[in-house]
Amino acid sequence: MFIQPEWRYKQENGSAMHQWIKQKENPIPGDVDIILYGALLSYGRKPSPKALYPTAFRKAWPSFQSYNLDEQVDLRSLAVVDVGDVAIHATDRMLSESAIEAAAESLSTAYSKSFTCLIGGDHAITACSLRGIKNAFPQDRIGIIQIDTHLDARNQEEIGLAMDSPIQKLIAAGIVEGKHVYNVGLHGFFNSPEMIHYAKEQGIHMITLKQMRRDGIQLTIREMLRQLMYAVDRIYVSVDLDALDIIFAPGVPAATPGGLTPYELFDILKLIGENEGVRHIDFVYADPKEGDLRPETVKMGVTAFLHWLTGIQLDHRNRISKKGKTGIR
Repeated sequence: MFIQPEWRYKQENGSAMHQWIKQKENPIPGDVDIILYGALLSYGRKPSPKALYPTAFRKAWPSFQSYNLDEQVDLRSLAVVDVGDVAIHATDRMLSESAIEAAAESLSTAYSKSFTCLIGGDHAITACSLRGIKNAFPQDRIGIIQIDTHLDARNQEEIGLAMDSPIQKLIAAGIVEGKHVYNVGLHGFFNSPEMIHYAKEQGIHMITLKQMRRDGIQLTIREMLRQLMYAVDRIYVSVDLDALDIIFAPGVPAATPGGLTPYELFDILKLIGENEGVRHIDFVYADPKEGDLRPETVKMGVTAFLHWLTGIQLDHRNRISKKGKTGIR
């Protein structure tokens, strides 16, 4: 089901990412806080469908340390395990998507108390992984937070099978309800009237970047999480790197002017990490349609991932602190 990453890193003690994130094929469930895996699917790349980002993501790790100076937390206390990449077929799209679905189901079942993090690849992997999670927890209501410039809800009956419509696919399949989908970061002239009509019809929450900045990003994200925690059993977050302003995401094919700044994205992900109801996350669409990945974009994605981990670590620390105070009483 999984293959070893193209770039193997030396397992040793230290504070750089490649030293404290462990590579294991079958880790013991009780020893894992976060399960990390990649999906090499990329429909935009020719002639090969293989995504570049999962490998580039890992190769950037030696440049990053475990300590977040701003928050004064050391991420090495989190047990992060990299199980490798989903083995996909070189030409068969449906077979590849089924493999990602099976991998997500397997990991969610075996590591039900851990967070899962999927690195892609094409945004199509979001629908694949969510189908797998639903297979693992068929009774659970799932909420989605999509950080994206686009709604990704094109009507496939009108335009054919669309790889970049994971939300529409999931709603059509009954995996999620539209009212449990929150799309944040929308802005500008990048969503058609038909797509906006569909989103309204399905009850999708469309939170524009202008609205978030007016009301306060932290307040908006906290309220969104509060509403979802009340309505669903588990939350899935999809981070499309084209949500960043095009200045900060060179080479990302669908990046646009007027998007999120890195500071805004990092704050959002830290807050999301602090919420224990968010059990699953993916980082997608870093791959250019042509050429190589830009190192600036790779490092941006790694930093975003680390801010999510920072939120998880802060949540752990706060809960331990509260238990300590309760014990004193």
